[in-house]
Amino acid sequence: MRYLKQFIGGLAVAALVAAGSAGAFAADKFIIVQSTTSTQNSGLFDYMLPKFTEKTGIEVRVVAVGTGQALKNARNGDGDVLFVHAKPAEEKFVAEGFGVKRQDVMFNDFVIVGPEADPAKVGGMKDAPAALKMIASAAAPFASRGDDSGTHKKEKALWKAAGVDASASSGSWYRETGSGMGATLNAAVGMGAYALTDRATWISFKNKANFKIQVEGDKVLFNQYGVILVNPAKHPKVKQAEGQAFIDWVTGPEGQATINSYTLNGQQLFFANAN
Repeated sequence: MRYLKQFIGGLAVAALVAAGSAGAFAADKFIIVQSTTSTQNSGLFDYMLPKFTEKTGIEVRVVAVGTGQALKNARNGDGDVLFVHAKPAEEKFVAEGFGVKRQDVMFNDFVIVGPEADPAKVGGMKDAPAALKMIASAAAPFASRGDDSGTHKKEKALWKAAGVDASASSGSWYRETGSGMGATLNAAVGMGAYALTDRATWISFKNKANFKIQVEGDKVLFNQYGVILVNPAKHPKVKQAEGQAFIDWVTGPEGQATINSYTLNGQQLFFANAN
């Protein structure tokens, strides 16, 4: 009987060890996605990622930072997948061997928001660079993210197209927050300043006060998002199979339908366009 108890006890210990190993394996089935504040703050990931996890059993852990920082993190191998919105920088990332392949995922657009009083008189304009030139001419406050994010990169391109060196006025009418989109919008509202934002973040932003969209509809405000697997040849710890499974899902029929079905206040925030 004593030997039987020892045998049964041994089986129990073995079972606990096996269960623990299985739990450790399950806990290890995750990927890190370096992404932007807009995909996180808009609520898209909270809506989309549980569907992917339910389908595959792979947990997705998001690092939501500006696109510039996300690219730096991915270059350092601190992630498995890059999901951002600065196509030239993404293509450079792949060309330099840090990413395997870039694929379109979805798009929306940028808008310029500002106080209802509209001191620069840009309301209703569809020419974004011309509107920025008017804001600069009026020395009307403008809040910039100033963080090398995808939105900041777009903003700098628009100032260049407008022929305005906004950074030369840093600290006067041009205010650089060095923060994410939500914090920058809060600062803009507090200062009565104009700001460039992606539409999804603006729709989900709760502290609008008397602010509204002043400039929209310019084709240069198009905002494309892309997804890239971090190159395992550069960083062997990259979870290639799990990362590719996420990319295949988000660019496939189910992921694309999920993106299109995400709405807030009756408005669709992103439009799927995987190629």
